[in-house]
Amino acid sequence: MGKILNPLFLLFLGILTVTALLRPMGAADASEPVGTYAGMSFFQGFLDGYNTLDALASLAFGIVLINAIRELGVRSPKAISASTIKSGVFSCLLMAGIYCMLAVVGAQSRAVYGICADGGEGLYRIGTHYFGTFGGVLLGVTVTFACLKTAIGLITSCASTFVELFPKSLSYKAYTVVFCLFSFGVANFGLSRIIQLSLPVLMFLYPLTITLILLSLAGGWFGYDRRVFIAVTVPTILAAALDFLNSLPEGAKAFLHADALLAPAGRALPFFSIGMGWVVPACLGLAVGLVWHFTAKKRA
Repeated sequence: MGKILNPLFLLFLGILTVTALLRPMGAADASEPVGTYAGMSFFQGFLDGYNTLDALASLAFGIVLINAIRELGVRSPKAISASTIKSGVFSCLLMAGIYCMLAVVGAQSRAVYGICADGGEGLYRIGTHYFGTFGGVLLGVTVTFACLKTAIGLITSCASTFVELFPKSLSYKAYTVVFCLFSFGVANFGLSRIIQLSLPVLMFLYPLTITLILLSLAGGWFGYDRRVFIAVTVPTILAAALDFLNSLPEGAKAFLHADALLAPAGRALPFFSIGMGWVVPACLGLAVGLVWHFTAKKRA
């Protein structure tokens, strides 16, 4: 993945983005932002990031990265952590550059194509605009390499995890086959439909994932005290459950009579209306957890 698939993906994506940047369809700032992007672009972009599944996938990819570092001869936990941080910073900077270029190219395309249904349609229109029919092929090859490496990483890491969690169930090979078939079936719903169906689940899982990652990174400051994790996770779960209900389709909310909970939650929780009602409860939980930790430490 690192030596072949990813370089090929970057090569084909670079051909498309560099061409679009050198021959822009229009000015990136020519079109006015619409909807929530007009006033709360940061928060909307933050929530749109849920759809990438990057944070959730990183929890599964961790085992792949650690094993790869160990196979290079690195053994001590401190050296593995240092290697992980170095590779993480490098890849984050590279991804930030790629996303910025794609954002500029997408903004420029609005001068010709307006707003597309999703990023897949937008990239297809950009590709065919510059390269005709070959642009569709170029985009297909790019997406194939992009998704293939992600699928390989997720399927192998998830299969390894399930074998470890349930050793008396299926074999590693059987889990990989099951995950491949399930993913193949889901993929046929289309990107927009998948995002629509997965959004409520992501609204629930992402706050827990973000707080877990941040607590793990900062855990050295409070000795990875279990009490801090509990104090943050409990209110985050409750608030995330409300975000889950709020993102359900209107029919589902009416069936569950969710308005009885959502109306007071909207009045009590800051940022609830934009899908980030978990932020303040998580911060309050962190404050309680730290007080709990240092009080217990002082008593000890």
